[in-house]
Amino acid sequence: MSSLEQLRIVAFVCNWCAYAGADMAGVSRMQYPTNVRLIRLMCTGRVHHGFLLRAFLKGADGVLVSGCHIGDCHYLDGNARCQKVIEETWEILRLLGVDERRLRLKWISASEGAAFTEEIRSFIQLLKELGDNPFSDHRKWEWELEPTPDSLGLLE
Repeated sequence: MSSLEQLRIVAFVCNWCAYAGADMAGVSRMQYPTNVRLIRLMCTGRVHHGFLLRAFLKGADGVLVSGCHIGDCHYLDGNARCQKVIEETWEILRLLGVDERRLRLKWISASEGAAFTEEIRSFIQLLKELGDNPFSDHRKWEWELEPTPDSLGLLE
């Protein structure tokens, strides 16, 4: 099982809400583990199955997708499209024998810094209970570098 220091979470976050919520947590000096790396998207509607699965294949123990609450999307229905992609990806993970709880979807607004920190803490606790990602090979990922769409191989 991965120790707290070894757990790796990739979070695909909406620029307008979840990223701003994470920023609010930082500005408010709310403490949360540093195991998460944020990839900022203009909208979670941009999330694709390949992004999520590739993060797991590259060594992430968990993947969080977080954006505007349903009905509050700055691009009207991006978060509803994202929810459909997440549900389809959960099914793919089940077919691959991976616990679908490793992929989490959470709606967080810009003013919910505390909700962001609590989500990270509870996700890390769940991942500790689940143990290592079956696809995880931490040697594949130079974790010291900030993950980008390019380092995840999403631009290939």
